[in-house]
Amino acid sequence: MDDRVSRRTLNRAALARQSLTARADLPALDMVRHLVGLQAQAADPPYLGLWTRLSGFTHDDLTGLLYDRSVVRSSVLRGTQHIVTAADFPWLRPLMRGPLGRARQAAFGRATAGMDLDELAAAGRDLLRGRTLTRPRLRDLLAERWPDRDAEALAWSVQTLVPVIHRPPSGTWGKGGATPFTLAEEWLGVAMAAEPRVDDLVPRYLAAFGPAGVRDLQMWSGLRGLEADLERLRPRLRVYRDETGAELFDLPEAELPDPGTPVPVRFLPAFDNLVVAYADRTRIMTDEHRRRVCVGSMVAPTVLVDGFVRGTWKIAKDRDTAVLAVELFEPVTDGTTAAELVEEGERLLRFAAAGRAHDVRVTTAQS
Repeated sequence: MDDRVSRRTLNRAALARQSLTARADLPALDMVRHLVGLQAQAADPPYLGLWTRLSGFTHDDLTGLLYDRSVVRSSVLRGTQHIVTAADFPWLRPLMRGPLGRARQAAFGRATAGMDLDELAAAGRDLLRGRTLTRPRLRDLLAERWPDRDAEALAWSVQTLVPVIHRPPSGTWGKGGATPFTLAEEWLGVAMAAEPRVDDLVPRYLAAFGPAGVRDLQMWSGLRGLEADLERLRPRLRVYRDETGAELFDLPEAELPDPGTPVPVRFLPAFDNLVVAYADRTRIMTDEHRRRVCVGSMVAPTVLVDGFVRGTWKIAKDRDTAVLAVELFEPVTDGTTAAELVEEGERLLRFAAAGRAHDVRVTTAQS
């Protein structure tokens, strides 16, 4: 079947599947699995991403999952830090060898030119076996073996060559510091998949982000050359076309919502995967707004109004107060929406800055 789907319908489909039209009453583990991964370059965004999608979510809900090894934090999708379930990591991490390898080569290819990468990976495994090392400590130990090489590049390379977990408290709310490395097989007690399959990833992506095209899937995952995979899977999928005629795939059982479905104000954290999950992001924001949100390698925290990115936000905290500064791209003229912005902002502050006096300030960016 070949049907046209409007941009607004695609917007509502994405929001519904992300539990942004209404918060879901689900355990945090189920939501992590549904989303496949939560971007986790910094510690706090995964917590905020779950808070905005789940009713009754608390910090302990995710922290507990990290400590009991139900979820793990590591380099996964696009070769970047994510939190994924322990059940998914053994097949998802090997599937990302390509993105991880390209990221390593781009950043450290010159520094490791001529090196036997298998030997480097084996050395990293030997150093990590039976213990946890911070990246600086791993760097120093690798420098003893390769004193003439850039030791920082060696330590970062091991992170891409060897499946490692960043064990808690790293990655828990408010925790920074040196990144710890633990061998994934030892932390999880299982081996990594020898032959991971794209076929396992496609339906998971579509369930959380569809309908979507090949380029969208590649943008979200970091994988390349998936045209043949989608063509092979075509008989198991439903096919749509967007307003431009571009082909989109979806699960045959997935329903498309009414494009008029109301959507409450929502705050998304920095690097939220909904914002970076598509090559064509016009279902979420205009190209002009994208240039304000995605600056270089940064993706700002965003606020959704009527389901679309309409501004950015940040929280400034001191010991006693917390100020949420919301900067809209255009003025909100509807009084109900303006009040909802403040109400949801107060809710965000109660989660992110409990115990402090709160203030929500909404301004409009200068054009």
